[in-house]
Amino acid sequence: MLIISPPTSSTELVNLSLCFTSLIMTLNVSSVCLLHAFYTIECNVFNFNCMPVAPTGHLLTYRYTCSRCAVVSNGMWDQVRVDHGKEFYLCLYMQEILSRHRYNLTRQPYLQTTSLRNLRVERIWPEINSRVNYPLKEALVHLVDQEAIDMQDNLVKFCVSNLMCQVSQIGMNRVVQSWNAHRIPGRGIPNDLAAGGCPAKVSEDLLACASVAADGYDQVLGSSLSRDAAFGVDPFHSEEDRSQAEDEFAVAFPDMSVIFDSVVNNNHNVFCEALFCLLTLAERYV
Repeated sequence: MLIISPPTSSTELVNLSLCFTSLIMTLNVSSVCLLHAFYTIECNVFNFNCMPVAPTGHLLTYRYTCSRCAVVSNGMWDQVRVDHGKEFYLCLYMQEILSRHRYNLTRQPYLQTTSLRNLRVERIWPEINSRVNYPLKEALVHLVDQEAIDMQDNLVKFCVSNLMCQVSQIGMNRVVQSWNAHRIPGRGIPNDLAAGGCPAKVSEDLLACASVAADGYDQVLGSSLSRDAAFGVDPFHSEEDRSQAEDEFAVAFPDMSVIFDSVVNNNHNVFCEALFCLLTLAERYV
């Protein structure tokens, strides 16, 4: 465990867009997926990220970093489609800055619509809900209802977010692999349809890291973006302390997939044991 610090034709292939969608889980874990969508066919998931939810800030750097990885690996999107949330401003800013590097320059670099209109990109959420979010949320709700944990406690917030991010990452990997490999009647397999990525490749040097991109946004537009905030209080005062805690946790729970498998099979015991183990380890450094 790592403890986290706070298309079938060339014509269709030209019309590439990237749709962002996010699902905030009420008990403090967010799975953010970047979905690459052909304008006439189903979605292929190119990248995703599981992150702690902060009470303030807009998770800007998490989402931009996820977007940056997708562009580096797959090329420059002809168009980015998002809703009207401020958390996407940094992604849109960089899409505009690099718009001349796109393959199809006739399209707008980005398009903001309501999430209800991003029909194709929203279709994956029932899968993620049923296979990842709801089982994990049920385990947390059980602990809260039994008053076994206090979600107002900053140390509990920190440990819950870290464990949930690690466990949900396993579930997300499985869902994404399954989604990208499933056959869409009359369309094909997303992995095959998205093979090769976007026609316009860009150098990684053109894609500034999140902090540099955010600084550029502030300087050029004269406004300040809310930066990411920590969820809970990080108890570790050094990387040595953090590494020691990670090693001890790994001895007790060497395979995180066992935790996820038990939860989705309605057995919360292993998840609870893992969370209390992490809390015990973290309390040593408070």
